[in-house]
Parts: sequence; C-alpha cells; structure tokens
Amino acid sequence: QVQLVESGGGLVQAGASLRLSCTASGGTFRSYTVGWFRRAPGKEREFVAALRWHGGSTYYSDSVKGRFTISRDTAAITAFLQMDNLKPEDTAVYYCAAGGAITSTVRQSGAYAHWGQGTRVTVSS
Repeated sequence: QVQLVESGGGLVQAGASLRLSCTASGGTFRSYTVGWFRRAPGKEREFVAALRWHGGSTYYSDSVKGRFTISRDTAAITAFLQMDNLKPEDTAVYYCAAGGAITSTVRQSGAYAHWGQGTRVTVSS
C-alpha cells in the first residue's frame, strides 16, 4: 500500500513562494491521480489541485488557478505543488492524496484512497 509524506510547508510573508513535495513509498504514483487538498483553520477541507499521472491532465480550484502549479517527477515517486504569490487566505494544512480519481471526481476527497499527514503553510500579511 502506498504511503505519502508531504514536506515543504512553512511560514512566509504574503507574495512569497513555497514548493510542497509529496513523496510516495511502498509504491509509485504511476497508476494514480495525485491531488492536493487543504484545511484552513475552522473550515472544511477543500480541493486545491490534481494531476492525472496518465496523460498529465491538471486541475485547479478557482482560488489558486494561475498561482499554483502541480507537477511530477519522471520516476513517479514525487509530486510537487509550486505555490507562488501566496496570500494570507492560503494559510492551511496541505494534504497530498492519491487514488483512482477521474476527471469527474478529481475535486472530491472521497475519490482518493491514500493520504499524507499534512504539512502546514502559514502566510502572514
């Protein structure tokens, strides 16, 4: 069973950039869709971005489109979330997930079977 570990979170000022990584062990991402979700303080978990490993299609929430970029390495072991022009409202715990999500379900957390423990991102104004 694939296990996921996120890294790269931290405290930054508004306008800065961070790159989150999600590393798989016990398997690869090769047959999965990889998604990033976040949970802000006092809010529900929400979809951020997703990448379908076969074909490389990417999906973004409206709130991060144009600022965040999801990508992968060729070894199918690590996925990345490049976050540029960060805003205070991006403050959250960010979770990596992998599963059999398809185009119609990539934004649904229930479509992902495997989850990491999360990495915290704090953006100060």
